[in-house]
Amino acid sequence: MQALLFLMALLLPSGAGTEEIIGGVEAKPHSYPYMAHLEIIRYSGRQDSCGGFLVTRQFVLTAAHCKGRKISVTLGAHDVSKTEPTQQKIKVEKQIPHPKFIWNLGLNDIMLLKLEEQAELTPAVDVIPLPGPSDFIKPGEMCWAAGWGRTGVDKPTSDTLREVKLRIMDKEACKKHKHYDDNLQVCVGSPTTLKSVYKGDSGGPLVCAGVAHGIVSYNIYPVEKPPTVFTRISSYMLWINDVLKGK
Repeated sequence: MQALLFLMALLLPSGAGTEEIIGGVEAKPHSYPYMAHLEIIRYSGRQDSCGGFLVTRQFVLTAAHCKGRKISVTLGAHDVSKTEPTQQKIKVEKQIPHPKFIWNLGLNDIMLLKLEEQAELTPAVDVIPLPGPSDFIKPGEMCWAAGWGRTGVDKPTSDTLREVKLRIMDKEACKKHKHYDDNLQVCVGSPTTLKSVYKGDSGGPLVCAGVAHGIVSYNIYPVEKPPTVFTRISSYMLWINDVLKGK
């Protein structure tokens, strides 16, 4: 139930909060060229936003709970409140959530978005490598997350991309998350430091040594204290590769 409440919170319109960076700093413009800003129209008609990341010229990886009636993707953005010359806005042709996504448990929270056209690769727009099926990111490693969400519980969303460095935690640190599964998820963020993703960063990547190892999924609402649960990408590489091959 707690996971469901937080997932519901992540899906609020961005003005009311959708998952972002707490305790981070503004990123150097276009230092995350694979980052995607998702503008979503939900089935109810309300507008929402999520993060995502470019994995091929025509596919963006994000969280399954970011699904909507329509999605458009902005690549090459730093300040999403402006129309920057580096930006490429492309509509999503097809949303492909994992067939075993379980909303109320937050399991298999992963989705591929096929763009209507291929992105043009530039210094501000590029793809990020994915791990192999056996690449299991280990506790103690330091990784990066980035996004445009809220910078605090009572703070507004950020127009500019922000980044935060986070520690990979042992599965025991995520025991507050009742349905946490270390085989499918990554426990991220030390509970002794208030550095975390928060509402608005959903679907964004966890980047370790230049490779995307995780996808922002959920935390317990309304407590922003880490650790946060990320989807473990390596566990889904066979499915991802099948989708990318059109299977």
